[in-house]
Amino acid sequence: MKVNIIEHPLITHKLTMMRDKRTNPKDFKSLLKEISLLMAYEVTRNLPLEDIEIETPIMKITAKVIGGRSIGIVPILRAGLGMVDGILELVPSAKIGHIGCYRDPETLEPVEYYCKLPIDVEQRTVILVDPMLATGGSAGMAIDFIKQRGVTDIKFMCLIAAPEGVKALNKKHPDVEIYTAALDECLNEHAYIVPGLGDAGDRLFGTK
Repeated sequence: MKVNIIEHPLITHKLTMMRDKRTNPKDFKSLLKEISLLMAYEVTRNLPLEDIEIETPIMKITAKVIGGRSIGIVPILRAGLGMVDGILELVPSAKIGHIGCYRDPETLEPVEYYCKLPIDVEQRTVILVDPMLATGGSAGMAIDFIKQRGVTDIKFMCLIAAPEGVKALNKKHPDVEIYTAALDECLNEHAYIVPGLGDAGDRLFGTK
């Protein structure tokens, strides 16, 4: 089972606050943004650098800037929207796409209803984001859509993952790196992550 677990005291603390059922939607949203920003440091750790010539107030030097592929951020609607602003704090030039899919409550299978990606998405490193990786169905379908548009460099970022979801995504898309802040115990009979934090979309937007 291949997964990158990003361990940091700030992330752990903020995630505990998100898990607490007493946390209101406003605070939940702020915490999601903050954790996404912190995780993005690790997800972008291996971005390539290239040399440029600049002049400091003292002298001319050769310095390094991010080179290679530009970044694309693609949230899985709707909960993934809460992760975008945090990443944009670090990479303000990133372009944003959107993928809409939901889990059928009867079959637990993903259903796609929307896909809109940047016109040059195949030239970008795409960070696909969704707070929860449960069965892996929605993430796997979203990656299918992205690959169909020519993207070859994809990273999946979530807050909480279930072992079942990691295993399913590893099997379907072994080339996609998974980044999570926590690997929880399992899925329950309703395919919710245990202990998890409930339905991220409902808690983010105050819906049921």
